[in-house]
Amino acid sequence: MTYRLGVDVGGTFTDILLIDEATGDTYRAKTSSTPDDQSVGVLRGIERACAEAGVSMSDIAEVFHGTTVATNAILEGKGARVGLVTTEGFRQVLQIARSFVPGGLAGWIIWPKPEPLAALEDTVEVRGRIAADGSVVTDLDETDVRAKLAMLKGAGIEALSVSLINSYANPDHERRVGELAAEVLPDVPVSLSSSVLPELREYERTVTTVANAAVQPQVARYVANLAGQLRESGVDGRLCILRSDGGLVSADVAADNPVNLLLSGPAGGVTGATWVAEQAGYPDFLTFDMGGTSTDVALVQGLTPRVGRETVVGDLTVRATSVDVRTVGAGGGSIAHVPPLTQALRVGPQSAGAAPGPAAYAAGGTAPTVTDANVVLGHLPTDLAGGEITLDRAAARAAVKSIADATGLDSVEAAAAGIVDIVNENMFGALRLVSVQQGFDPRDFALVAFGGAGPLHANALGRLTGSWPVIIPPSPGVLCAYGDATTNLRDEAVRTLVRRFGELTDASVRDLLTELADKARATLSEQGVAVEDQRVVYAADLRYHGQGFEIPVPLDADSFGDGTTGLAALRAAFDAEHQRLFSFVLDAEHELVTVRATAHGPRPQVSAARLTGGGPDASHARSGATAIWVDGAEAEAGVYDRALLRAGNVVTGPAIVTEMDSTTLVLPWHAATVHPSGCLLINPVDHPGEEN
Repeated sequence: MTYRLGVDVGGTFTDILLIDEATGDTYRAKTSSTPDDQSVGVLRGIERACAEAGVSMSDIAEVFHGTTVATNAILEGKGARVGLVTTEGFRQVLQIARSFVPGGLAGWIIWPKPEPLAALEDTVEVRGRIAADGSVVTDLDETDVRAKLAMLKGAGIEALSVSLINSYANPDHERRVGELAAEVLPDVPVSLSSSVLPELREYERTVTTVANAAVQPQVARYVANLAGQLRESGVDGRLCILRSDGGLVSADVAADNPVNLLLSGPAGGVTGATWVAEQAGYPDFLTFDMGGTSTDVALVQGLTPRVGRETVVGDLTVRATSVDVRTVGAGGGSIAHVPPLTQALRVGPQSAGAAPGPAAYAAGGTAPTVTDANVVLGHLPTDLAGGEITLDRAAARAAVKSIADATGLDSVEAAAAGIVDIVNENMFGALRLVSVQQGFDPRDFALVAFGGAGPLHANALGRLTGSWPVIIPPSPGVLCAYGDATTNLRDEAVRTLVRRFGELTDASVRDLLTELADKARATLSEQGVAVEDQRVVYAADLRYHGQGFEIPVPLDADSFGDGTTGLAALRAAFDAEHQRLFSFVLDAEHELVTVRATAHGPRPQVSAARLTGGGPDASHARSGATAIWVDGAEAEAGVYDRALLRAGNVVTGPAIVTEMDSTTLVLPWHAATVHPSGCLLINPVDHPGEEN
């Protein structure tokens, strides 16, 4: 009997999910995160999950981990001091950047330009030049390179990035600089742009490589430390880390390419949501992951998450494949405040985090948070995380009363309701970014809500978006960890071409696809995945000739098999996507900019648990009733123990459904039906969804 372990570290909680691969039985643990050393919270959670399952830590065959180490290093400005080697004449590539300023008209007047991750004084130029076609214009001056590397050594850099002009077309000069750096700076990790991002566009390639270098030492230390502690604790299983695109890589590969981990945590949630939505029979859905610090949302169509070519963390935008997740500073720990100048209630993005946490945690926090508002409204029980946290209702009321006093509201309940309404609108805005702004009607999608706080707000978000049913997965508070444990190994290979279609043939593209597929498969083969168990998917970045941007579209490799229809099919796919995004197409020649092949390992064979049938009557799971404040008035809500619910049971609102890691609120005039997969399907009572 073997077990698979999923680990997700958030800003407030660390979630652990242990899965029996034979039966599909799951064992959960939720513990407070330990920001100073995340591995402490991880090991504590693993011990608790194993104790609940009654198994030894040596029974764990694989550990799959979604981590925020790289993300936090960027957000907190705690990355390594990075040296940058550029081609002569390109020293200020990061300072010039792109001429885009966020915000409205005259936004540049108040926009504080972010500081580059590699300072100008730590940036050097070397003599040597590669042309756009890969030919050598000027030989690399190795004497000059050694001298410049010695300067960086004297400056005390902690990581080195190398980004030379046109190195995507010919990496020889970069590789030689890397070899020389190993001699001059033997203890400094080196990131080469030709390895990190072998693609067109000098700035994007450079900033991505520098970001990789900035977080590499910290990620490498964390991964090595965690692997060592796992071994000491008796876990001999393989450690893999979740990438931003939802795939897994070995710990060693992750440590070498940490820029691909910047959205590791949110990607796990999308992967887990896809798993449970498939069990419930809903292939098209929005994801809504509300934790203690932030909320992440994404759109999934046909059980395939939309994947973007950019990853945004704070002020930093890098060119790395990631699930198209949008994040807002709205979580259970988001702090409500009333600015003196406007006297208007605001919620977030500041958060009480895990320490000191909301006032209701009675751990030293006094600022009113979303969690405190939910406690005042009666939406939360007194115990959280299986009894690890006991809520202090008096402290929550005292904190929220400060908002009532500052706004002149006549009751603490009204202030709490205002906090919840505002945070719901903030999250609704994020959901519109991944749906309406991308050309999708949210009413055509279900809404999968998870995270520790997601199910509390899910029903209200369903009303705002019109997305039905609202799906509450089993163990919603640890779904990110479930996603970590149910995804597969993945790697990709990329090539930039910049060729008009008139310069290409189906045969030449087919040969390129074969080359890229072999390269992507090699990494998986090194990790023990048999070639026959691997699956390769392809994508291409296309544009009309003369355009300054590309659009990624899926590429059907089979259409290139007969040598006549491949480019035509690719052209049609691009035109359709351009029409959807911008409502027009151009009568212009198409241009193939970048091609990528992504190799996927097999999905893990994890059995899905099925509930026994029980009919619509859910009275056996009702543990009592409680007074709650909802829709501007007090109401009596039934309280239900989710562990006792059976397939087919119907919980009619207002109601509260409790479980170890989360609490679900069912609003009046709505009902939650228990699906055989264990999901709760919430629908308006006058518009019931189709049963599955």
